[in-house]
Amino acid sequence: MKKKTALNEEDSQLFREAISGVKALEQDKIPFEASRSKKKPAINQKNAAELRLRKQAAAAFEFSDGFEAHFPETGPIKWVRSKEFSGDIKRLRRGEYPPELILDLHGFNRQDAKLEIAALLQRAEKRHIFCVCIVHGIGSKVLKRAIPSWLVQHPFVLGFHNAPLEFGGDGALLVLLDCIPEFLR
Repeated sequence: MKKKTALNEEDSQLFREAISGVKALEQDKIPFEASRSKKKPAINQKNAAELRLRKQAAAAFEFSDGFEAHFPETGPIKWVRSKEFSGDIKRLRRGEYPPELILDLHGFNRQDAKLEIAALLQRAEKRHIFCVCIVHGIGSKVLKRAIPSWLVQHPFVLGFHNAPLEFGGDGALLVLLDCIPEFLR
């Protein structure tokens, strides 16, 4: 970088004469203030919990506890939306459609399980997933009775069947989803 040389008096006078009729401009811009820290603000636990609740509330729009579907007392739990998907449910029963997402609900209460299932179905729809597995366990059979009634209400569920032994047997459901984008139908 070159050092600045001082102007002699003659050059300085010449410069003043050249700019004698010029007015100074007013500043019309807001000066840019650099951020003090380049780190993103940390999300505290309260905000993270609120964000999680909002996401779950957005996902929990489909299920009603007032509706209870009736399934046979004996035999596997199965349901199909329409006869055209009955072949797919048979393939689902045989394990030909492996689940891409598995949700384990052991230890969840009824309300939390409903939110988790809604979030699972929403995520599967976003990722265009065709088959998911919901492991509810057997236990006191609270979730085993409630989950099929919830799934029947959801618009993306084409059908479900008890899972084969490798995916949980009587303690799990394989769910077939209609997650094909509208423009591909």
